[in-house]
Amino acid sequence: MQLARRIRQIPPSATLALNAKANQLKAQGVDIVNFGVGEPDFETPDNIREAAIRAIREGFTRYTPVGGTPELKAAIANRFQADYGLTYKPSEILVSCGGKHSLYNLFQVLFDPGDEVIIPAPYWVSYVPMAMLAEAKPVIVPTREANGFNLTAAELKASLTPRTKALVLNSPSNPTGGVYTAAELAALGEVALAAGIYVISDDIYDKIMFDGAKFVNLAMLSPELKARTFVFNGVSKAYAMTGWRIGYLAGPEAGIKAADTLQSQSTSNPNSIAQKAAVEALSGPQDSVATMLAEFAWRRDDIYRRVLDIPGVTTIRPGGAFYIFPNFSAYYDKLTVAPGQSRSGALAAYLLEEAQVAAVPGGEFGEDNCLRFSYATSRERIATGLTRIKAALEKLG
Repeated sequence: MQLARRIRQIPPSATLALNAKANQLKAQGVDIVNFGVGEPDFETPDNIREAAIRAIREGFTRYTPVGGTPELKAAIANRFQADYGLTYKPSEILVSCGGKHSLYNLFQVLFDPGDEVIIPAPYWVSYVPMAMLAEAKPVIVPTREANGFNLTAAELKASLTPRTKALVLNSPSNPTGGVYTAAELAALGEVALAAGIYVISDDIYDKIMFDGAKFVNLAMLSPELKARTFVFNGVSKAYAMTGWRIGYLAGPEAGIKAADTLQSQSTSNPNSIAQKAAVEALSGPQDSVATMLAEFAWRRDDIYRRVLDIPGVTTIRPGGAFYIFPNFSAYYDKLTVAPGQSRSGALAAYLLEEAQVAAVPGGEFGEDNCLRFSYATSRERIATGLTRIKAALEKLG
């Protein structure tokens, strides 16, 4: 079959492929420590599950408005206002089938063929394929480990061209766990405003911030920046609701209306029952968020210490999310790299075979010196996995 060019150029998700491989080995009886998937290992809180059960019992099982129920849009707007002082009208909010769906919709309606979208590396694996599917040109801008992998204003300015349409920012970051400060964002915002580009702010990990840090995005810094910023978020990470598939996008009304139109011709409305659950997540008690955050903070400290205990390995200290992105390049010369394989891919394959540990190659995120580890797993598995990795690397000599 001759498939369309647009899909032939798109690779499958590296993280999902790794998880499938790890699960296949587990099914064969191999004890795999899986650091691959970015999914909280907590159960969805009881009050949220009960809200879904009530929705079923009350017959809330039919179509809703394409872009989300008025109740859920109000809950999202209230959360934005209470948490960050941002005001959005219902017409400036779109609810979709997960945060990834929200982002895909936006890329499709924002970009024309040849438009350039600046994507700092390391980046979440789906940004680049989504830009390509919109026939935009992803402009990958490498960042520096010494700078916490945060894009600087000078790096942004140097990457601008007359074709630049938007900048993608993700803080806290997947894969690095890095967090932008308000001062760093203000400097980037000044460049973005001067260039007249849009900012796509991926805030999906906004509730997972460590060391007492307060979340900030560009929309919060000034009305002018808010008018040029699309913010997307969802309930997956903060409320352990990955399978419920509720994400949302907020921003300039014209863009939201266009994304709503696109969604009306693809999925139509998000799941009605999951929308009721999301209302409870956003409007109900928030103590489960604090409980999960405390546990993630403990794990962050533990895995950070264990990673730095491996000779030759460096890493930034994650300020948020639940990932760590260590630099293993000191071991690359000791590996056999297969044709077509990245060096990080070779190390990930070695660790899966030798240590029974799954981690995602950093090359998939645009930084081949590193591997990404998700510590959304138990304390015991973190300890076991890092012990195995250290022993496997020692065998390389």
